[in-house]
Formats: sequence, C-alpha cells, structure tokens
Amino acid sequence: MNYILFDDKTWEQLLPLTYTRPVAEVRVGILTIKEKWEKYLQSTCSYFTKEYLQEKFPSEIEEDNIFINSSLIPTAELLSEIENLEMNQVLKYEDIVYAVRIDKKEALAFDPGKCCQGNSIQPISECVKLNHPWDIFVMNGDCIEQDFKLLTKGKKSLPISKTNNILGDNDIFLERGAKVECATLNTTDGPIFIGKNAEIMENSAIRGPFALCNHSVVKMSAKIYGPTTIGPHSKVGGELNNVVVFGYSNKAHDGFLGNSVIGEWCNLGADTNNSNLKNNYAAVKLWDYKAESFLNTGLQFCGLIMGDHSKCGINTMFNTGTVVGVSANIFGDGFLRNFIPSFAWGGAHGFTETRLNKVHEIAGLVMARRKIEFDEIEQKIMNHLFEITKKYRESYK
Repeated sequence: MNYILFDDKTWEQLLPLTYTRPVAEVRVGILTIKEKWEKYLQSTCSYFTKEYLQEKFPSEIEEDNIFINSSLIPTAELLSEIENLEMNQVLKYEDIVYAVRIDKKEALAFDPGKCCQGNSIQPISECVKLNHPWDIFVMNGDCIEQDFKLLTKGKKSLPISKTNNILGDNDIFLERGAKVECATLNTTDGPIFIGKNAEIMENSAIRGPFALCNHSVVKMSAKIYGPTTIGPHSKVGGELNNVVVFGYSNKAHDGFLGNSVIGEWCNLGADTNNSNLKNNYAAVKLWDYKAESFLNTGLQFCGLIMGDHSKCGINTMFNTGTVVGVSANIFGDGFLRNFIPSFAWGGAHGFTETRLNKVHEIAGLVMARRKIEFDEIEQKIMNHLFEITKKYRESYK
C-alpha cells in the first residue's frame, strides 16, 4: 500500500509554522507527524501539500493509494479503520476528510474537498487533530508519552550515571551516545527521553514529560518544566516551560520561554523573555492568518509562536500571545507588538522590510554551520514566501 499525508485547510490555520513545511513535518511530542505515521504504518509516507513546497516535499503516486489527513495524530484504532478502507471509500467526519483510498488516476487529480462524494463512512475511534499552533504545546505532553512508548518498545536504555539525582517513578531512556551528568531528572509527571548524542549538562533540573532529540544540548543550570520538546540539533538554556522547538534552533542563554512553539533555524538572543500570562489573567488572543485577525485561544497561558529562520537580539521582550513570521529579525528595547510579519527587520520602535538578498545570505550562513546547504529549492521557497507575505508588511507600516 502507498501512503500519502495530505494537507487540507489546517495548513493555513497552522501558519506561520507551515509556511516552510507540510503539516506532516510539524513536531509534536518526540516525533514529527510523518515519523509517527511511518512508525504505525511500518511504511514510508510522501506528501500532498502546497505547490510551492512540493519540490522539497514530493508526492509518490502508485496504483493503489491511501491519502491520510496530515493533521491527525495516529492511534492503533484509527490505523485499523484506515487500513480497512475499500477502493474509492473515504473516512470522513462532518466536512473533514480523515483518509481516502483511491487509484492512480484519482490520486493525480486529488482534491481533499471533493474526493469520493457519497461513498463515505464515519470514523468510530476518537481522533486527535491539530487545528491551531497552540495545540502543539497543549498536546505535547500526551504526544511525548505516546512517542516514548513507540521509540523505546523492546529497546534497552543506556545506564544512567550515578552522578544524577533521579526523582519519580516514570521511565528515563537514553539513546546511544547520550550524556547526562550531575543533573536532576524528575519523572513524577511523565517520562524523559534523551536522543542519540544529545547532552544534558551539569546542574540542570528537568521535569518530565521531556524530550531532547538527537544531537541537542541542554546547557548548564537550565531549568526545564514539562511538557517540553527540544528538536534535533538545538541548544537551550535558562528557563523553559511547556515549549516545543522543532529543531536546528537555539535559545542558549538565560531568559524565560513558556507555552511556546519555535520553528527551525531560529535564534533567541541572551536574556530573551516572553510573557505567557496576561496581567488580568484573561484568555489570550493570537494572530490567525486564515481569519486575518486575532482569535481567542481560550488559554490562560500562551506565549510565542515563531516561524522558521527568525532571530531576536539580546534582551528581547515578547508580549503574551505573540506571533512572529518567517525570517524576521528583531532587536532593540521595549515590548514588541504581538504580531510581527515575515521578513520584518526592527523592533518596538518600528520595522522595515528585510532585503531578499540579505535573507538568502543569513540563511546560507546559518544552515552551513550544520553542514546543510541553502540550495536552489530552499531559495525558491523563500522567494515565494517573500511575495505572498508582502501584504502583511505593507499594512504594518
């Protein structure tokens, strides 16, 4: 069977995090959504996403295909229902297509809103679905526990050094090459997962559920409250509470980050802080690209949502419920507005538009440090984003 993870209207609801990726590449828990499905399916998956992303994230069409909604978190029960689909049958709840099985001809003309009209069945099992950026940190604890079981089943952890202070009864798992010394690891509220060649430096205090992915580092004396995930090739320090970092990003110094999602290739300068609670304790409103207005999250705690390639200088202060687009460069004193468009350059005293050649130059330098090329495909994606996000910068002046 050939499996394809497709994006529907949820892609737009998850902006700016999805400007540079399909929904399947969103990390929640330890794994990305694609990695979760591949574990459950015991098979590789390809993507059906926005046209400008398709070159980097291609589709693979065969004679018999199952398209699965990329915003769904897999479960064994949902998997069983999907695998029992007959040809030209769709698993659908209200107006949301969960999955559909179609042949090559239908797959080449696939449209999530029009597939297999009249030949649908409703899912029996309860489904967990991403709908908004804040769902990522809200759902992160349950997803860490689910992924922990997937990744550690039948495997043996590296031994934990006796220099560490261990509290709680949940599991701690260290992958090959992981290093943890002189740290306090508290699993009372959930497990702790340390990926390959990842390191927790001395005097750090970690409360689960917590995941540190491959080749990432928690710096000395960090304080991290779960549920928190640090994606691969990242560095974090200071104080974090319920944060998801997709990967290849750094918050390496002191400062507070809470109830937040940080994309890839981001850097938060020393003593960057965000507010995650309003002074009046009211529910937080967050900028929504689909509605082009601020939506009530219903959450009392909501911090920073930051798209890929964005940076901020030292002592940056983010207001409660701030959304930062792709490749923004933020610096200077004072509290910022709570919506900062993509490719904005400046701070509390005003913004200008970043020059596109400068965007390419910075991205190339940052990615080269990880031995990844900012190639022609990446450049085309960035060029496209520069054009489609221009309206937000123009209305921001």
